[in-house]
Amino acid sequence: MSKSKAEPVIEEYNDSYANQVNDIINTLILDSETDRRILKSRFLAEVLKYEKRKEHTKKYYNIFRFIVTIGSIFLPAILSLGQMDPAKLPRNFDQITYWSSWTISLMVTASNGFLQLFSLDKNYFEYAITTEQLKTEGWQFFELSGKYEDDETHQEAYKVFCKSVENIKRKQVEKEFPGKADVNKNKKGKKFDFQEELKKNLPDHLKGQLEDKKTDPEKGESKSDPKVDTTKIDEISNLMNDKMGKLDAFMNILEKKNIDGDAAATIGNVKEIFTDSIKEQVTEAASAAVSDAIDKVEVKKVDE
Repeated sequence: MSKSKAEPVIEEYNDSYANQVNDIINTLILDSETDRRILKSRFLAEVLKYEKRKEHTKKYYNIFRFIVTIGSIFLPAILSLGQMDPAKLPRNFDQITYWSSWTISLMVTASNGFLQLFSLDKNYFEYAITTEQLKTEGWQFFELSGKYEDDETHQEAYKVFCKSVENIKRKQVEKEFPGKADVNKNKKGKKFDFQEELKKNLPDHLKGQLEDKKTDPEKGESKSDPKVDTTKIDEISNLMNDKMGKLDAFMNILEKKNIDGDAAATIGNVKEIFTDSIKEQVTEAASAAVSDAIDKVEVKKVDE
């Protein structure tokens, strides 16, 4: 009696986003199980939540948009039939066209009103954008690509990834509750410290090199920093202070006029974006200036 060949076991593959990401998270090399649970609870759960909200909003958005579109097509057509010769029209056709046009007009107006009342179009687009932003951020983290391409392991990129997820979530909350959830609302009185921001954003390797190049005071030499060409940094500093001063003045005007809602939230977001952009310019300028100073010190030592 021949033995029957064992059939190969084919593992069923579930291509849903939740299962894909959950399997990937389980294989990541992290320092603690807590980090892994945070990824599942805060990142994966948020993606699924916004995905669900997007699909729920999409259903009603498409229904009401369909009614508005079809009604806008049929209403002029029905009204134009009333301009024909009454002798050629069916009996009681005027009553039929009247009530039909009235019903269609009511449905179109009500559907458009619901769209505006519940902000279905705005919410649908925002949920869709937020969902895709979170997914893109997640795939870049898993692949160690994009902003994470300089990180050797997922543990190194873990904190940066968590910060990015929280920023996306915060911006979405500010859009849902304009003027109420703006984290910059109470920060307009805080003065921007350029030197402190410069120190924070100066790359660590340049800080180390700069410290190494300082002279030893025990040998009677000064421990002051090497001369750095700060022309470009000073220009950025003056520009930053000027722009931030104008922006703060504008925010004060909005406060006095009790301007709230989308306008205040937008100004707060613009201020944050502007500050981040200047920080990047400061980092580049500082890196170039310090590198130039270090090169000059090395050349001077060689000549001596």
